[in-house]
Amino acid sequence: MTYGNKLRAQIAGPGTTPLIGVYDMYSASIAAEHYDGMFVSGFGFAASYYGLPDIGFIAWPDMVAFVQRLRGAFPGHHLLVDIDDGYVDPEVACHVVEGLERIGASGVILEDQKRPRRCGHADGKQVLPLTEYLEKLEMVLATRQDLVVVARTDATDEEDILHRAERLAATDADVVLVDGVRSVEWIRRIRKVTGTKPLLFNQIAGGKSPRLSLGELADLGVDVAIYSTPCLFAAHHAMDAALSELKGSDGRLPAPGSGGDVGVGESTRLLARNIARHRPVPVRERVRV
Repeated sequence: MTYGNKLRAQIAGPGTTPLIGVYDMYSASIAAEHYDGMFVSGFGFAASYYGLPDIGFIAWPDMVAFVQRLRGAFPGHHLLVDIDDGYVDPEVACHVVEGLERIGASGVILEDQKRPRRCGHADGKQVLPLTEYLEKLEMVLATRQDLVVVARTDATDEEDILHRAERLAATDADVVLVDGVRSVEWIRRIRKVTGTKPLLFNQIAGGKSPRLSLGELADLGVDVAIYSTPCLFAAHHAMDAALSELKGSDGRLPAPGSGGDVGVGESTRLLARNIARHRPVPVRERVRV
């Protein structure tokens, strides 16, 4: 079974499938210990790779290279990739989709924003004319082989949200995402107009959408939940706390294992498992700490 079909089968199963946002290989290594699905978040990647906000700086070769590294280390995990607006041009979007599918991505999210783009939970979003987006989406759908394609709208006008959601559900896209949904009632309204088409919900700390459990989302008919930033924001908090503590102790490191601190041994064992997924026998002999 292909990576796309594996994710498609997972989505078709009972409950809501969680996909955890990762921003680099280390965060992915930790996420892989807890979940079998990852989301390559544009917000996290822009922050980690460029040190910039998610407003359109990502170059597609950088994203493709990152996904290739992920697939090499995590051969059995679902990998859903945020490709923003397909990097503007429909031809580029199709080229990126071909490349991502070839290296083992499970799926992509293609949005209808126009430049300058914004994070899906930010103010000031603008969307392409629907016909222009649908032409790009149809080209991507004709290009992919088995890759899962999520059609995303960033519409903010209430009437336009429902109209676009309904039109996206009528395409051959596998899943529909309305980003920045503000309430449970709006999830119900979107679910009603999208019919039986699988629905994706994006949760981001401090974003516009309500914080809901997987059980609550399943009851609302949501098939997939992406968690864009738990790793990134946790790392932000932990690094800031660790460096404040280091500064306050006049540069004396805490003892490994005290207060939840990680030492070189635990870190090395975590990373060694990325080799072990391919070569399980020799790793334990070669990596000793």
